Amino acid sequence: MADSSRKITRRELLKLSAVAGAGVAIGASGLGAVTALSEGGFSKSTVSKVNDEELIVPFYGEHQAGIITPQQTNMYIASFNLMTNDRKDVINLLKDWTSLSNILSKGKVKDDDTVNDFQSPTDTGESEDLTPSRLTITFGFGPSFFMKDGVDRYGVAKHKPKYLKDIPATNGEVLQEHLVGGDLCIQVCADSQQVAFHSIRNLIRAASGTALVHWMQQGFINVPDGGKTPRNLFGFKDGTANPSADDQKSLQEMVWAGDNEPEWMKAGTYMACRKIQMFLEMWDRTSLKAQEDTFGRKKSSGAAYGSVGEHDEVDTSQLPNVSHTRIAKETGQRILRRAYSYMDGMDQVTGNMDAGLMFICFQRNPDKQFVPMLKKLSQIDMMNEYIKHIGSAMFACPGGIKKGEYVAQRLFES
Repeated sequence: MADSSRKITRRELLKLSAVAGAGVAIGASGLGAVTALSEGGFSKSTVSKVNDEELIVPFYGEHQAGIITPQQTNMYIASFNLMTNDRKDVINLLKDWTSLSNILSKGKVKDDDTVNDFQSPTDTGESEDLTPSRLTITFGFGPSFFMKDGVDRYGVAKHKPKYLKDIPATNGEVLQEHLVGGDLCIQVCADSQQVAFHSIRNLIRAASGTALVHWMQQGFINVPDGGKTPRNLFGFKDGTANPSADDQKSLQEMVWAGDNEPEWMKAGTYMACRKIQMFLEMWDRTSLKAQEDTFGRKKSSGAAYGSVGEHDEVDTSQLPNVSHTRIAKETGQRILRRAYSYMDGMDQVTGNMDAGLMFICFQRNPDKQFVPMLKKLSQIDMMNEYIKHIGSAMFACPGGIKKGEYVAQRLFES
């Protein structure tokens, strides 16, 4: 006889969320009402596959994962536009995403014997037999979430973060409308591309009927052994100036939101996104000296001109006047870079590779840190000969989620 008091399995939990695929209705409380039933409800076989702590990054915590988490090799970032003006619909979506994200961060969802053969599978299944792969899921809120076309759709405009606004236009950018902005954002990162894809796919499914993807970008990086800095598609190291995840003083000064922010942004940050197309064919025909002059660094070692090691102090007087590193350094500002390379196939008009950098960075005050740096770089950076900015967005990432809460709960309860 079946044990009627057993905990609900993760598969059964997600089955409740399959509104579109299975036609199951979720009440106003969303998945949050049944989350507690799933805790501790894994089968022995499932637990044995996800108990390697080195492969699990906890979803709950003081800060959202995926910000200062050591960078994974694969990324999907998706911007969403909300299809509803109902505040309750948004809250239910955030509850569903929270419950699902916690489950996904622990590993895949496994089918069990209770699945109805005439029901669409709740989990898409492509991460079956794969590890959690250090999966992280990070949420952000765009300016249009708080006010769109002059309308405060969800009654939260008064709680808009202090520095949340669209990134101002810069010299030389050629932004494509379908790559700009968005109400909500999800960044998914993992050491397995399939695990990352599985997660963003199922998060999109959970949003069915409430939010539509506005734009989405896949990204990848190399992660050398020994903690070395990853390289971008120009072959140069990307992120040399980032602080250590253990440097709490620098992170507080550079990344985490200040005390002048709304309460719901405590322990949060701002995510700036720029899709940057790289003209690889032109770059590849450029001499090594010209490439190094463009960055102001040695290509192999990453050391700035006049230095020996990659992380040595930079003397900007030793760098070319319009080199990328000199201009960025002389702004006096620091940001936490978490960029990924991308490859979107071939440009059918030019026959060149459609590839570049999905630039993502986090900062405490984008008006002071990111925007001035971007403006200066857009004006005189030698690298502008080889790149074109085609996408742009700014999002406010709330602080971490506590167990029993949902993403940005304090925003709606303020």
